[in-house]
Amino acid sequence: MPIKFQSIKVVIPGVILALVFCLFSQGINNLLAIEIFGTPKSPISTVLIAILLGILMGNAFTPRPGMMIGLDFTQQYILKLGIIFLGIRLSFADFIKFGAIAIPLIIFCIIGVLILIKLLIKKVPISSKMSYLIAIGTSVCGATAIVATAPVINAKKSEVAYAIANITLFGVIAMLIYPYFAEWYFGNESLKAGLFLGTSIHETSQVAAAGLIYDQQFNSPETLNVATVTKLIRNTFLVIMIPLFAFLYNRGEIKGYKYSILNIFPYFVLGFIGMIIVRNLGDQLFSIDSDNYFIWNKFIDYLKMLATVFLTMAMAAVGISINLNELKSMGYKPFIVGLIAAITVGFISLLYIETLSNFLI
Repeated sequence: MPIKFQSIKVVIPGVILALVFCLFSQGINNLLAIEIFGTPKSPISTVLIAILLGILMGNAFTPRPGMMIGLDFTQQYILKLGIIFLGIRLSFADFIKFGAIAIPLIIFCIIGVLILIKLLIKKVPISSKMSYLIAIGTSVCGATAIVATAPVINAKKSEVAYAIANITLFGVIAMLIYPYFAEWYFGNESLKAGLFLGTSIHETSQVAAAGLIYDQQFNSPETLNVATVTKLIRNTFLVIMIPLFAFLYNRGEIKGYKYSILNIFPYFVLGFIGMIIVRNLGDQLFSIDSDNYFIWNKFIDYLKMLATVFLTMAMAAVGISINLNELKSMGYKPFIVGLIAAITVGFISLLYIETLSNFLI
């Protein structure tokens, strides 16, 4: 539920807790690098530390309901603000270039997962509604897609909860493993690594975190940029997929539910594009004056730093909110479907990148 501005004080404790986790994670990162390993950079990124700390603390101690309001706010709004600020890193040329390569890959992944899920439910008996929810959550944008699709197909609350738990589990696993796998598999090919992270991980927050982990550990800002652009374009496919699922499930009749593009469109994508516009206009405007250009670059660096802080706070909040006991209650059948779907979308992504992308990159 959106937080009203007059009630903003209720979110402050949870937001401060997420910020404390962010700062504490950075402190641990510095400690590991300087005191333990004696290297300029820790082998564990700040974002990864924040996630793991959040999961550990969130399951060892039950957060107070009042604290959860601020943590939810951090996951919903501060996360999106961090993603919007990532747009300051990009030029229009990069955005068009990355998007042109990413769109065919996204379409391949969506089609592949839909076909796979259709075949799987004949072998692994779960409800068709559950299969649709897992399919759209895996192929498009995680829990957001599941929640948006549920009313269209009249899914039960238990089916929605199971599908979200499924997506959360495999998305978090991919978020923690794929950055290191991408570096091992693609080496220093940042564009390919970014495409893989942007299409094979479920949630926007998870993709942003994986890209940030890759950037922090392997010094590759382009990988974070490509992953973010790919995922945001992927999110916009929700506008196409919801009516498609309504047609497939209800044969064109959306029973008892009024579909509206305005209700499901990810507006923070527009904010991300707006920040790209700001960056490019600023570069043009201040390039003729060296003093102003210096200040402008400092402002850009400040927004980049804020993006990192906000994303780290969001991932700490995500970690605290993950209840491992709830994940255990999924049951093995949805688990199998979700696991195979997650592996399939990753495999399709790798296959595309290693074949068709050679003609595009």
